[in-house]
Amino acid sequence: MSTLDAVLSQIDRDFEQSVERLFALLRIASVSTDPAYKEQCRTAAEHVAADLDSIGFTSEVRPTLGHPVVVAKANGVAGPHVLFYGHYDVQPVDPLNLWKTPPFEPCIETLPDGRKIIVARGACDDKGQAMTFIEACRAYHKVTGKLPVPITTMIEGEEECGSKNLFGFVRDNADEFKLDLALVCDTAMWDRKTPAITTSLRGLVYEDVRITCADRDLHSGVFGGAAQNPLRLLSKILSALWDDSGRVTIPGFYDGVKDLPADIKTDLAALGLTEEKFLGPIGLKHSSGEKGRLLIEQITTRPTAEINGMVGGYTGEGAKTVIPGEASAKVSFRLVGTQDPEKIRDAFRAFVRARLPDDCKVEFGNFGVAPPIQLSYDNPALGKARTALAEEWGNKAVTVGAGGSIPIVADFKSVLGMDSLLVGFALDDDRVHSPNEKFDVTCYHKGIRSWARILDALAKG
Repeated sequence: MSTLDAVLSQIDRDFEQSVERLFALLRIASVSTDPAYKEQCRTAAEHVAADLDSIGFTSEVRPTLGHPVVVAKANGVAGPHVLFYGHYDVQPVDPLNLWKTPPFEPCIETLPDGRKIIVARGACDDKGQAMTFIEACRAYHKVTGKLPVPITTMIEGEEECGSKNLFGFVRDNADEFKLDLALVCDTAMWDRKTPAITTSLRGLVYEDVRITCADRDLHSGVFGGAAQNPLRLLSKILSALWDDSGRVTIPGFYDGVKDLPADIKTDLAALGLTEEKFLGPIGLKHSSGEKGRLLIEQITTRPTAEINGMVGGYTGEGAKTVIPGEASAKVSFRLVGTQDPEKIRDAFRAFVRARLPDDCKVEFGNFGVAPPIQLSYDNPALGKARTALAEEWGNKAVTVGAGGSIPIVADFKSVLGMDSLLVGFALDDDRVHSPNEKFDVTCYHKGIRSWARILDALAKG
């Protein structure tokens, strides 16, 4: 029996205990955004550190200005020195009355289709997912007394409230964490039978734009037809952001955006994501994205511009015939490839100013910028992970982009110079951030086995 086969057998034999260990972590109410749960967050960090100590790591609960970070280190036999990132904090449970069982009393339920699920806050996001990696390490330590590769963990307690103190922590300790590869388990599978590796995360630029015309609201009967209406002006400017093909018209917007490799695009097309499947459940029929692009490209690997809100004039009950003095909008951009968020922000502002009459003024605010992340498709670790996942799940592992952002992963690249391999086992119906959050028992079990295979593949060079 090979070492990997022995490790996989150990995972299977120990799985019931793996579930009990996850339950012990799930019982800790580590809600990071609420100061009332500060001590529980500390307790969760200490629990994770003690667990890692028990399987050959040397752990520390490192302080930050907020909740602590669990840094643990273990030597390995060979291969790259990897950084594993996860988080022990969870979302608030509100509304509590919608939970079928107490959110911090984990239990196993059986769905109508026969699937067994673990139900608790944090079951999937991210305690269950983080424990898939820890349990894989546990099995290696049990079988061989050591780990297949050198591993450092960075398991934080503020992901659910923006990781606001982790960015400084990474920068302050950059020399310590500049390793060979980051492993992240906070993403999803394509479906219940198809594993996925997230190869890109869209970046973000989020702007607030406020246009002022007259120095006050005006009577539309007296000034209508002569006075500039900022709502009409702002609507005209924002509507010019797209051409008839759905492409963004800001000059230089697509700098750094590349087409997908042909084989990757073929894989995505084979997934069969259609407008009916994706948009039908929300009451829509037709995509409004770039023409000539796959729907899955539109929502994961292509950049976007969206108006998130617009305010101006009278919005109360009844009628009030005014021309507003000012109007504002919130506009966000999702970025891909090597798009520069600061350049996009500046280009958007220049776009607006160029269309502004000389007797009107504009002010801008910013809610945040984050660069996109793209893992190179020829990264050797990607190929090894795809092979390992296919061996475990019996289906080819797809490489997909994620429409959202995990900002700290950008710092792993820009500050630490590391690529990140994002492998997760969440499903679309896991109710992440919602009442009755769940994690499929099969995903937990095979997730542990998947990490064992990935670590074995990385160790073999």
